[in-house]
Amino acid sequence: MSDLSGIVKAYDIRGVVGEQLNAGLVADFGAAFALLIKPDSPSVVIGHDMRDSSPGLAAAFAEGVTSQGLDVVSIGLASTDELYFASGKLGMPGAMFTASHNPAQYNGIKLCRAGAAPVGQDSGLAEIRDTVEQGVPEFAGQAGSVVERDVLADYAAHLRSLVDLSGSRPLKVVVDAGNGMAGHTVPTVFEPLPIDLVPLYFELDGSFPNHEANPLDPANLVDLQAKVREVGADLGLAFDGDADRCFVVDENGDPVSPSTVTALVAVRELAKEPGGTVIHNLITSKAVPEIVTEHGGSAVRTRVGHSFIKAKMAETGAIFGGEHSAHYYFRDFWRADTGMLAALHVLAALGEQDGPLSELTREYSRYAASGEINSTVDDQVARQAAVKEAFQGRSGVSIDELDGLTVDLGERGWFNLRASNTEPLLRLNVEAPDDAAVKALTDEVLAIVRG
Repeated sequence: MSDLSGIVKAYDIRGVVGEQLNAGLVADFGAAFALLIKPDSPSVVIGHDMRDSSPGLAAAFAEGVTSQGLDVVSIGLASTDELYFASGKLGMPGAMFTASHNPAQYNGIKLCRAGAAPVGQDSGLAEIRDTVEQGVPEFAGQAGSVVERDVLADYAAHLRSLVDLSGSRPLKVVVDAGNGMAGHTVPTVFEPLPIDLVPLYFELDGSFPNHEANPLDPANLVDLQAKVREVGADLGLAFDGDADRCFVVDENGDPVSPSTVTALVAVRELAKEPGGTVIHNLITSKAVPEIVTEHGGSAVRTRVGHSFIKAKMAETGAIFGGEHSAHYYFRDFWRADTGMLAALHVLAALGEQDGPLSELTREYSRYAASGEINSTVDDQVARQAAVKEAFQGRSGVSIDELDGLTVDLGERGWFNLRASNTEPLLRLNVEAPDDAAVKALTDEVLAIVRG
């Protein structure tokens, strides 16, 4: 019995093609997924990104699904949120072949139930892993069929139906697709809009020849920032490899934090549904719950990670959710994350007034932040405990452990210290009233973590 725990992660399946993932294994995953969802659905929708290995692996997965008597709808090249759209619109469980922003040699499978409901370790992935490890039982009945269906135009029309850009002034927008799936989706989504599109790296190329398709790393925003300044654009958008995350830079090329985007979109969604609930993870800026509350909404704090956000959205009926990592979740999009829809909200907000984006976002950005700082440590638990001990009992300090260690120092700021699930790292995020306060608090915590 092979051990697949190295590639079956918390939220997806991911590994190096040829070494950890091959067509035979992926076919087994397809068959195991079919067994999991067979009681609820006769069909599975499958999409894939632009990596060289993706079409072959998607076909192998489809073979596994059909071997268990289920049918497959193949949507071919797609972004992850386009696959979620198909799962929601068609009412089918789905499988997306992508390794997001990982290097070219990787690939993976993101799975969902009908209506884009997530499949993670606790909601089916562990069961799929066990089935494959123990050997998939053969099905004696008739094999299912595969049909192809293009949903790109429907996906684009659905997104545009959720954000009204009809009154927008013309905007010049640079989009860096990073040779990822935004090069496939953006032209169709933007085509009827009052947008002068300046494309960067729209050629689909899973070897990522220009830069990693990971906009969370500032080094990968440099080309976008330069192009925005060069052409005098109103803003720039950067998507990751599977185009489910979107990062924004303003007219000066300065990054707009995902917390600021979360607050801006939350205000727009609350205008449509006054008193609604907005989810934010515990690393987003304190400005997010403040602004949600000021606009009559209810802010609910969660752990980091899409399964927690989606579960809390379902539980509370939330209209929107945002994370510090630029994942944005919408009730109107089956509670799934779509950076494209968040981008349309930013474009609409900018286009309906005359000022620049830097001015528009100023009211949503209230504090200074450190960004995520990683420290390699020998003992994550001991280092975290040392930090807790150092701050516990201080006047005006509150501590909670919803997700890692969050220490709130009132007006001095707050910080969160979380252990990585996959590496011997502690991740620190600090927020305070200004840069000097951020530096002081960061230095204080790192002295203990790295001491």
